[in-house]
Amino acid sequence: MTLAPSHLNRINSFVGPDPINVRDRQAPLRETYSHTPEAAWVYDRANTLTIEVAANHPIHSHVVCGAGIPVDVPISVHKAVGGESDFPCPGEILAAALASCLDTAIRMIANLKQIELTELSVEVALGADVRGAMMVDATVPVGFQTAQMDVEIKTNPVLAPEQMNAFLDAAERSCVILQTLQCPPQVVIKRRLK
Repeated sequence: MTLAPSHLNRINSFVGPDPINVRDRQAPLRETYSHTPEAAWVYDRANTLTIEVAANHPIHSHVVCGAGIPVDVPISVHKAVGGESDFPCPGEILAAALASCLDTAIRMIANLKQIELTELSVEVALGADVRGAMMVDATVPVGFQTAQMDVEIKTNPVLAPEQMNAFLDAAERSCVILQTLQCPPQVVIKRRLK
């Protein structure tokens, strides 16, 4: 699968004769955040819409994510619980969030440490026994019970194992989604009944 031309053009617009320097981009932010901690708060958002997929349609939905260039994502309920799996299911969106977060954390830490990445792939597999979600067995928890990540990485020059492990440890510590899943916040749900 390839990126939409408009998205690829946006990404490539940052490629130029001078490479991106994360340290330079972050320096004014670090300064601001050290003096004004409340400025460091960000809120990432996504929302579902019933404009294109009716609210009474039980196996598909539509979510919009991203503030800069919003992306419309059609959502499907997984076949394992009676859906079609013809579009990404919510679990795949979660896996994508985890994979993309670690991928970008690795890229940014590599840039900060002046490590040249020549190959990078992050694969995430989340496993769930869906009997819990379907209320078939009350002893089975609802949610994912396993999570595995596979990072395939190549640098130039090749780093010694202890250097590579220290580099990847730093990326994992700065990966917001990974850290959120390992230490989840309490989720507050506000209900607006019409």
